Amino acid sequence: MSGTTLLPAIGTATALALTLGAALGWIAARLRSDPEALVERIDALLPQTQCGQCLYPGCRPYARAIASGEADIDRCPPGGEATVRELAALLGREPRPVDPRYGIAGPPRVAVIDESRCIGCALCLPACPVDAIVGAPRHVHTVIEAQCTGCELCLPPCPVDCIALVDVDVAAAAGRRGTGAA
Repeated sequence: MSGTTLLPAIGTATALALTLGAALGWIAARLRSDPEALVERIDALLPQTQCGQCLYPGCRPYARAIASGEADIDRCPPGGEATVRELAALLGREPRPVDPRYGIAGPPRVAVIDESRCIGCALCLPACPVDAIVGAPRHVHTVIEAQCTGCELCLPPCPVDCIALVDVDVAAAAGRRGTGAA
């Protein structure tokens, strides 16, 4: 082979390599994972209780910590084993039990205020991260069951312990009987 026949072959191979490299670079840039998209997907799997049991101030910050590798997927007692399994599947990790250091997983619950004992102190209002408690100072408060996430954050500030958490089925049954408990 002479240099005159080899030179066009080398030029063609170089042009092909540059074209393929540019195409692969363009595709890689388009397929590059968007970290915020991963946070969105993780956040969508979390129960949105905003309870802080995971030691983050809400579900979105916890989702961001999972996405960045700062936190593990087993810190959400309200979500329980089902949420851990869904997170593990999304992230390609092995599922494991909820870490008991962050709380015990249980059935969905809601807060119920014993209105006969409520003194209207309003200390529970700012504690509720989803504004499920309604009332005004010096007036009886109540919980909007459909908005309550069962996070338990309203329990500690209540000075008369008139707030209890009940299983969702119990609260629904009480509401159907017309007791006003929900």
